[in-house]
Amino acid sequence: MMVSITPCWRKLLRPLLGLVASLCVGAVLAGSIEPEQAQLVPDEQGQALTARFKIQLGARLEEAVSRGVPLNFRLEFTLERKRKYWVDEHIAGRVLNYRLTYQALTRQYRLSINGLHQNFESLDEVLASLGRVARLHVVDKGQLRAGEIYLAAVRLSMDHEQLPKPLQVDALADRDWRVEARAYRWEFVAIDK
Repeated sequence: MMVSITPCWRKLLRPLLGLVASLCVGAVLAGSIEPEQAQLVPDEQGQALTARFKIQLGARLEEAVSRGVPLNFRLEFTLERKRKYWVDEHIAGRVLNYRLTYQALTRQYRLSINGLHQNFESLDEVLASLGRVARLHVVDKGQLRAGEIYLAAVRLSMDHEQLPKPLQVDALADRDWRVEARAYRWEFVAIDK
């Protein structure tokens, strides 16, 4: 006599496969900010940051901003000096706040950075501009020693605390309201000019 257990396994695996599929769909719908490139370049006052990020908001956040919900972003840069027998020494840091809004009357997206505004025709254009940092001064002359190794890190993230209060609760509970952001880290060796 031969017994087959295949129908039992199908009954058990169906819900599991459904769960895995829903998690995959949730991961696709959620947004992300991926750093593509970052570097420090010399400028007149010391060192400037140049970086590029790929931003995907996800369907839920794209709809929210097109309905007038402002989205806030935060660019954070830190520079530390490596030490062998102690914690790394903080050398420099810089934070920039961005605000993305949609103006329904003019049908334009507006990106505000520290009181300066720029308008864009499409969401793709404004996200491309938000994802580019060009020659942002971050380190003054005299803060770096030639030949020393420094650890630099930059991160662009969505500031969920700046969402309207009812949406902050949704951002905690619903993955579609979250934007995953990673920091880009690299070693930097100061050279003498």
